[in-house]
Amino acid sequence: MRYQNADRVMQLALELQATRTGLSLDDIEQRFGIKRRTAQRMRDAILRSFPQTIETVDEERRRRWRIPPLGQFSPGEVSADELADLEVAVRLLRREGQRERAKSLERVSAKLKALLRPETARRIEPDLEVLLEAEGLAMRPGPRPLVRGEVLETLRLAIKQGREVYVSYRKMREGRSTGRRLEPYGFLFGNRHYLVAMAPDRHPGEARLYALSHIRKVRIGETTFRRDPAFSLQAFAERSFGVFQEQPMEVVWRFRPDTAPIARDYLFHPNQQMEQQRDGSLIVRFRAGGLTEMAWHLYTWGDGVEVLEPSQLKERLKVAHRHLNFRLPDEEAASAGRSKKGKEQR
Repeated sequence: MRYQNADRVMQLALELQATRTGLSLDDIEQRFGIKRRTAQRMRDAILRSFPQTIETVDEERRRRWRIPPLGQFSPGEVSADELADLEVAVRLLRREGQRERAKSLERVSAKLKALLRPETARRIEPDLEVLLEAEGLAMRPGPRPLVRGEVLETLRLAIKQGREVYVSYRKMREGRSTGRRLEPYGFLFGNRHYLVAMAPDRHPGEARLYALSHIRKVRIGETTFRRDPAFSLQAFAERSFGVFQEQPMEVVWRFRPDTAPIARDYLFHPNQQMEQQRDGSLIVRFRAGGLTEMAWHLYTWGDGVEVLEPSQLKERLKVAHRHLNFRLPDEEAASAGRSKKGKEQR
């Protein structure tokens, strides 16, 4: 941020702390002589840096914001975003089997929460809960596409506030960007990072995936939306092997006796079942979609694994072994949700 912009935000913070009724976007425009979009960016910067900010609605149904005066100006308090990042790091460490490091970070998180003033803790607790529900993990090794930091930061703010966003989105095969109005629900992080969102204009009621690396710009709208209470990010993620969504099906793999000891140490899917066989082989069962990602992963096991079900995966793996020509799925077109079918499965 340029020094001038930082000065403006700090000045706005002081004025929000000095006012008793709060400032609206109109007030911010007039006081700083700026346009609406700049006023919205300054307001968003305040909400990120000062989690104790209070939002109210006046008699004219205008939203107003103020920072409660608490006898000191404290821009360094821990935010919900920072606590959520700590929790995500804990989950990643546990997933990688580093439990002691995970416990250490948990202790750091607890100490930080203990340092919060009671009123600040009450203020950020709902935001923290929303962020933790919105941060899904579907980690796979390998290179990852770059995601613009400002895109992720803006989307997280929109998720906390339950507000619609307008994004400039480039589809993988078309090479051009188009505008989308989305209701953001959360993220899935893996080889590729995705926004899970609903597009009320295009696919109402269907959760779909949007590659974060393909989102060029994002703007938070003034319209709020009501999250579907039946939607679960965890259930949505568990329908697939990685992040690519397909209709779930029964999956059965057989690992040879010499690879079975290694396979027993793997978590292939949260709902997997393992059956040790008399000949030393290992049967792994679970229910999920995402056959392309399964084929990518199984190829690394060579002939140490045999696909028993489904037949489509058998054929896909044969083709993969013959041609080694993988293509990334078109994330939005095949992505998912197919919410109605997903709800039937749940």
